[in-house]
Amino acid sequence: MPIYDYRCNKCSHLQSIFIRNLKKKLNPKCETCDSNDMKRLMSKLSPVKNDTQVMDSLGMPNPSGSVEDPRQIGRWVEKRFEDYGMDVPEDTREMIDAAREGQFPDPISDI
Repeated sequence: MPIYDYRCNKCSHLQSIFIRNLKKKLNPKCETCDSNDMKRLMSKLSPVKNDTQVMDSLGMPNPSGSVEDPRQIGRWVEKRFEDYGMDVPEDTREMIDAAREGQFPDPISDI
């Protein structure tokens, strides 16, 4: 099942759409401005990676690999969202901000 890349002709937003059924006619809609004026782009080929290669490409929260500093974890999470051109979800933003103020989510505060 392929993933097709589209660019909105109205707002220039880029998005990828996972196609479950190739026989069904696709009418892509921009997730940013709701326009149906979308152009299909030529997608880049990407090599298949194993789990280790994927984790290596994401990097660690800081050079030493320590995940004890919530500010480092927050920066790392924000960078990952930025790398993928995504906005940080509100609930994730709240957890990052709370951790920076010393209030950890329940599973972390138990450590």
